[in-house]
Amino acid sequence: MTQTELTDVGEQTLMSGVRPITLADRLQAMTQHPMRPRRNPNAEQKPPDIGLFDALGRAQMDFADLLAETRSEAP
Repeated sequence: MTQTELTDVGEQTLMSGVRPITLADRLQAMTQHPMRPRRNPNAEQKPPDIGLFDALGRAQMDFADLLAETRSEAP
């Protein structure tokens, strides 16, 4: 008995020793690839420049420190 598989292009005959691809097989194959956005698959990830990872924000001087520094320099 020959096994067949329904695909988008129609019914396909399988060679002996080959089993049909199941949904579990497809999902397992998808997990092996990195995640990509669906709307724009070529989009690049934006830099994490908020909160803990905001290098520019951490480099800024605090306003209270600026006031204390200017008061200590005043005669």
